[in-house]
Amino acid sequence: MKNQMIFSQFFKNNGKVMGSILMFLVLFWVVVLILLPQLSMLDYSFHYNLPPSEVGGPKDVYTLDNYKYLLYGADGHEGTYNTVDLMVFVRTIIAAMAVTILDLILCYPLAYYLGQARGQGLARLLVVLLIIPYWINEILRAFALRIIFGDSGLINEVMMWMHLIKEPIDFIRADVALYAGLGYAYILLMLFPMYNVIESLDRNQIEAARDMGASWPRIHRRIVIPHAKPGISSGMTMVFMLSAGALAAPQILGGPSSLWFTQLVYQWFNDSLNWQQGAAYAIVLMISSIIIVLTFMKIFKVNMGDIGK
Repeated sequence: MKNQMIFSQFFKNNGKVMGSILMFLVLFWVVVLILLPQLSMLDYSFHYNLPPSEVGGPKDVYTLDNYKYLLYGADGHEGTYNTVDLMVFVRTIIAAMAVTILDLILCYPLAYYLGQARGQGLARLLVVLLIIPYWINEILRAFALRIIFGDSGLINEVMMWMHLIKEPIDFIRADVALYAGLGYAYILLMLFPMYNVIESLDRNQIEAARDMGASWPRIHRRIVIPHAKPGISSGMTMVFMLSAGALAAPQILGGPSSLWFTQLVYQWFNDSLNWQQGAAYAIVLMISSIIIVLTFMKIFKVNMGDIGK
């Protein structure tokens, strides 16, 4: 009954023609561009990598071998785990969490300032300055960061000129460039959801708390953060999912020992031409990321409605 009222109100607000067009576009987006590709990928992951002539034949049966390979490697023995790929997977998840926390720490003060400034000249200028670099392609920005963090890059040259270091620091091998690049690539996805929520916060609540003697940490802990929780949840979800699934930044900014799990997926699809194994790896990454997000939503008592605000 409630759903019928929602749909009737939707068509009442948008009209039958425009409402039908919007519903068709939404269904097309969800079904054709999201569900069907994922279901196709899931089906691929349960099949053997066979020559085209044998596809659909007696050997083309469902199997769990692609998932077993991730756990046990080529030998398939349960006593011997595929430690290389599993460690890459764990390192990718932990690194994505670290990038998410880093962006949260950097963006929260700025989002609070922009939200409380409410359209002042300096706030508008800061927003424009934050957006302008994103007019450049992500790959070009990644290469620019690689140049900045290189042995003869801007950071090393300035530090050596100031006599802070005697020889260049290998930021690429130390993964400093990778974390900086990932954090920079998705920082606006953390900033703007928090900014939009904090902007709606009534400043009278903060002034009343200050009049009653509350400290700034207590005000943020009891007033600002609970109010901004939907924006924080939305930003953290997007940054974590995109960081875990990033490919361009790890390829360009990663050191020789900082293999990303998406690079393994890419290798299976493009180098080995084993789409079935690559699909299994991709499905594991997607499901694991969703489980992690849902777990943290449960811990912090956030629902999907809060993220969608």
